[in-house]
Amino acid sequence: MLRKVGLLGVAIVLLCGLLVLAAGPLFDKMTVTPEWVPAPAPAVADDMGQQLPRRCTDYNPLGTAWFGDLHIHTAYSMDARSRDMLGTPDMAYRFARGEPGGLGPFDEDGQASRPRMLSRALDFAAVTDHAEWIGEINMCTKPGSIAYHTEDCRAYRGEPDAQFSGIRGFIGKFISMRMIGLRGSGERHPVVCGEDASGCRDSLKDAWQATQYATNSANDTSEHCRFTAFHGWEFSDGPGMSKVHRNVIFRNDAVPELPISAFETPGPLRLWNKLDELCTNTGAGCQAITIPHNSNVSNGRMFAVVNRDRSLAEQRELAEQRARFEPIVEMMQVKGESECKPGLWGVLGDDDQCEFEKMRGLGDSRPKDCRDEFGSGAIMGLGCQSRLDFARYALIEGLREEQRLGVNPYQFGLVGGTDNHNAAPGDVSEADYEGCCANKDATIDKRLSEKRGFAGKGPIARNPGGLMGVWAAQNTRDALFDAMQRREVFATSGPRIQPRFYAGWQLDNDICSGNVAALAQGKSVPMGGTLDASDKTVSPLFVATALADPNEAGTASKGLQRLQIIKLWHDEQGNFHQQVNDIAGSANNGASVNLDTCETQAPANTATQNAFCATWRDPSFSADQSAAYYVRVLENPSCRWSWHHCLRQPESERSAACTNPEVNKVIQERAWSSPIWLSGSTATEAL
Repeated sequence: MLRKVGLLGVAIVLLCGLLVLAAGPLFDKMTVTPEWVPAPAPAVADDMGQQLPRRCTDYNPLGTAWFGDLHIHTAYSMDARSRDMLGTPDMAYRFARGEPGGLGPFDEDGQASRPRMLSRALDFAAVTDHAEWIGEINMCTKPGSIAYHTEDCRAYRGEPDAQFSGIRGFIGKFISMRMIGLRGSGERHPVVCGEDASGCRDSLKDAWQATQYATNSANDTSEHCRFTAFHGWEFSDGPGMSKVHRNVIFRNDAVPELPISAFETPGPLRLWNKLDELCTNTGAGCQAITIPHNSNVSNGRMFAVVNRDRSLAEQRELAEQRARFEPIVEMMQVKGESECKPGLWGVLGDDDQCEFEKMRGLGDSRPKDCRDEFGSGAIMGLGCQSRLDFARYALIEGLREEQRLGVNPYQFGLVGGTDNHNAAPGDVSEADYEGCCANKDATIDKRLSEKRGFAGKGPIARNPGGLMGVWAAQNTRDALFDAMQRREVFATSGPRIQPRFYAGWQLDNDICSGNVAALAQGKSVPMGGTLDASDKTVSPLFVATALADPNEAGTASKGLQRLQIIKLWHDEQGNFHQQVNDIAGSANNGASVNLDTCETQAPANTATQNAFCATWRDPSFSADQSAAYYVRVLENPSCRWSWHHCLRQPESERSAACTNPEVNKVIQERAWSSPIWLSGSTATEAL
């Protein structure tokens, strides 16, 4: 059982680990011929004996909105286990399926002290533990391993008699530097891993196989298709103390023998090349996508355009590779929202919703603008902030790159996730939030703390995280993965709002009077699609719909306030343009929040708006201009999780955050569709 460790120690080791960038020999030992978990037998065949896709009992050719979470950590993750989080992959999947679970602190028998259960099960999930530390953590916490009684492992477990001097003593009860091989070479230290690093390799393989077993056990392959589980891990790269992490998600059971780590294979290009080597090009049916997250703390690195010193042909190949591996981006999670931010260099147009749940900026001066460069230090709240820290502006950068190269490397859909470190997928309720990160925020006082931590902010700056929505015909791995690849996905800040978005020149103006999904078939493209506008003289018709969450956290829907279409484009001077168009609802709908009871109060004498459908044509449409459009749906205001907490404290004993004017009492939950792209004549200049 691990003892409590300091937050400073956690941050130091995370940074130390993330700064290991050199390739080392351990990876060479890992790159053996992949071993594959057998795929399930085909369920259906046609009259000619050809295998057919499995069809679920609730198959819907027009698509159903499925909700899930592809960003979850268990006790195999260093930062979760170091805070005494004992939840396993199996426990995480059972929680996602709606079964009872529990949060720490855990007792000596491994029993959770805080019972926890989702009010509604998820439809899909993936456990994505940090690939970089799994082997060492598994060895140091597994009695009987060859490293269990080493001084390094005893220090990691927080045993009081494990003493170190110098910098190792400073890190002390958390972990020793040599345990993760900080010698500039990427090597794993022989004290823990063995002289040939085989101990850590075998330990990593054992943990990866156990995670695969839990994933396959949770995945419902019956005709009921109640739950889908994906194999995956997190690739936790952090050059310059900037977060450029990605979750690696696989279509099926064909997966590499071992997770690919940023310690041995730093940078996205090396990751994608290694995935091609060990997955795409093996002929075993392996397919993977990588999902970037937390671009908001990347100092502009996540979407920076690099490799311009290469030939145009090479740059096109790299852009095509990125577009192939990264069709979606996670832009909402516990560490903040990464849609947009006001006042950034070269961004024109206003948006009054761009301060929503920001991680950087609370309680300190505004970060310096990176302008057209990138910086360092965002993991600790340091360094500049770039427009390319935000998904909206990366979408515009993609339009610029398409004009230059003929390929858009940033043509991605928008999704949400939690990054939950409690083995509790989809635990996103504001009303009864219990924290994200094991013992670090296990009490109300800890969660309301303004003490500096990740990105220079305390737990008060975090939020419960978001969810990923997928429009697919059925809830199976293939159907959901196909939808991710075609970007027919959406993000929410937690509530299960359902946005849908189409555009086309053949759509009828009265489409909202019927079944929109049926009427749009064959006459439009859905979210994630592209229309060639180069020979058009008028705007296509855009149609957007949204359904309110009917039962968020077991309560009545708060109702919807506004339906918006955001248009994005750039000009010849390199300026980024954003335009917000309200197409239904109003900011002045009269809804309010009773801060004594946290009840959302609908406008007087007005029924709560639970559904929107509206059409719109772009009045400034030009066939010469490429643009991207996406839908944002705003819910009526409600209490933020932190104010719910403040109301649970005696008024005379409330935390300082309860009276801090920078901490919002109210939140306006929302959902975002993936974009639709209009490809104008300028998009083909490079071809």
